[in-house]
Amino acid sequence: MNNLTSQSTKNLVSIMLGFAIGAVNTLVLYPYFFGAEKQGLVVFLLSVSNLLMPLIGFGVAQTIIKFHSSYPENEQQGFLSYVVLLPLLIALPLGFVAVFFHDSVAALLSVKNPIIGTYTWVIFAVAFATAYFEVFYSWARVHFKSVLGNTLKEIYPRLSILILLLLYAGNTINLNVFFWLLVGFYYLRLALMIVIAFRIKLPKFNFQKPKNLKDLLRYSLYLILAASAGSLIIDIDKSMLSQYLDISQTGFYAVAIYTATLIEVPGRALFQILNPMVAKALNEKNTSQLSKLYKDSSINLLLLAGWFFLLVNGNISSLFELLNDKGYGNAIWVVLMISFAKLVSMSSGASTTILINSKKYQTALLLTIFMAVFVVIGNIIFIPKYGINGAAGTTLILVVLFAFIRMGFVYAYFGSQPYGKHTLYAFLLIAVVFFGGSFLHFNVHPFWEIILKSIVITAVYASGVVGLKLSPTLHQMLKNRFKYFS
Repeated sequence: MNNLTSQSTKNLVSIMLGFAIGAVNTLVLYPYFFGAEKQGLVVFLLSVSNLLMPLIGFGVAQTIIKFHSSYPENEQQGFLSYVVLLPLLIALPLGFVAVFFHDSVAALLSVKNPIIGTYTWVIFAVAFATAYFEVFYSWARVHFKSVLGNTLKEIYPRLSILILLLLYAGNTINLNVFFWLLVGFYYLRLALMIVIAFRIKLPKFNFQKPKNLKDLLRYSLYLILAASAGSLIIDIDKSMLSQYLDISQTGFYAVAIYTATLIEVPGRALFQILNPMVAKALNEKNTSQLSKLYKDSSINLLLLAGWFFLLVNGNISSLFELLNDKGYGNAIWVVLMISFAKLVSMSSGASTTILINSKKYQTALLLTIFMAVFVVIGNIIFIPKYGINGAAGTTLILVVLFAFIRMGFVYAYFGSQPYGKHTLYAFLLIAVVFFGGSFLHFNVHPFWEIILKSIVITAVYASGVVGLKLSPTLHQMLKNRFKYFS
């Protein structure tokens, strides 16, 4: 098993475990012990923090990945030690604003829901810790060591919230202590990531200015805008909903979005190690390797995301029946729209990664900015009319449209596109199993309905994938292990 497959598999396991813990938080502990209003508050604060994080990070996390392999080995340590300090250029001024203009910022964010104003300090505190976590995580990734960092990225925050929710449910802590401890957990995670990064490669700090400093700064500035726009696309829905609707609707929407983003689990696992591999192939001008990474990532992500898509949408009604507040059931269409958008996005494979790591990275920036602008405009138009379904519909249209636009630019620049006959067969298989599964009902308790339906869907879908030989990678693995597939 090669390094890409090995680390992607381990990352997939940790991400699935993280999502399982998150599911307990989102679907059980939040609704039963926190309520939709407080859940919406936590979701809002962390969402705005995610919007701020790319600005504080100064684009350094992705800059490390793009440029590290372009330096000779004897210059790599100097490069790392220098760029690690760059986020302070943004973080220190923003910290000043956060401290001295706290009341003004709090008043601006809490017009519709006053409870937000009390906890706006959480936004900057978490954003700073997360930004520097990503910097040192990239330090590990460029040495092709992503597993421990991915565990801290995916499992640790959700496990921290689970512990805090249980303490809150047991009346051991109040809401104020909940947020203080939450911030403390984020800084402990940062400290652990720094230790892991230094154990992988102990730095030799020399702070010698890199020869291509202008290129680094230009790329970082582009990444600030692109990452901020990307975070805006991910979290603006939840942020804007609280400005138009009661904050409980943000809680309902958050549950639906969390459920739908299960579709992204395979991609999140693969891209942790695929990103530096694509950067290395581009820096070495290895076009054949780049094309192979592109095509393999597309079909394998589509097949894995398709399985998650079928499990999520085949069981969503039963899942919402298990929740105490029946208001969550209104978000079924949100799940379908967002999950389909994620499915198409996953099928585009490494298109975004290729653009960001290439000399055409400005294209990725412009596309992301345009998409963010249209998301905001769409939300302004459709949220007041259609509520959470309006926000989801806007995201669906734009994610699908821009996925194909990105693939078009990759084809124009590199002469490579990820789709083939296997892609068509995969989409057809997903459609057949999806519509067939919609007629499958066991009329038992929702929990057992989910278990039984998942088994049937998995068996039928896996049989189709193997029988049609849709994944060359999977077929080769089976061929190596079982003579039947020879």
